[in-house]
Amino acid sequence: MTERPRTRAMLARGFDPDELRRIKRLWVRHSIAEDRRDIDGLIATLAEDCVYQIVPTGQRWEGHEGARRFYGELFAAFPDNAFALSEIVVGPQGVFEVATLTGTNRGPWAGVPPSGMAVSLEVLIYFPWDPATELFTGERIWFDRGAVAG
Repeated sequence: MTERPRTRAMLARGFDPDELRRIKRLWVRHSIAEDRRDIDGLIATLAEDCVYQIVPTGQRWEGHEGARRFYGELFAAFPDNAFALSEIVVGPQGVFEVATLTGTNRGPWAGVPPSGMAVSLEVLIYFPWDPATELFTGERIWFDRGAVAG
């Protein structure tokens, strides 16, 4: 397997137990804010130059304003959304989680028009950690695009 220079640098990061606790606490704050649909609380966990990316569609939102748009679209598309966490890894590079997103698709999302149907979607989400700001630099999200359409 060939590694990219950025990947090598990420793998070289040491494990500082105090930093791992800070990363985990920030992820908990982020998750609570998301459950409450508290966009300001979500933004408080993100670096100013954050990037949100839905990998399968290539959609990107940049900066705090972009993150606000991303969450506005998500909450409008699934106003009753809930995330059920099934896997999580916290490391010096950030947090990786697997969760099931459930909700009723009431608005467009990920390039798919609203169906009005209940959706249960397994999502994989990476929250990159920035040790300089001690905030997340956004999210990279993966899922099966066909599952959004219901």
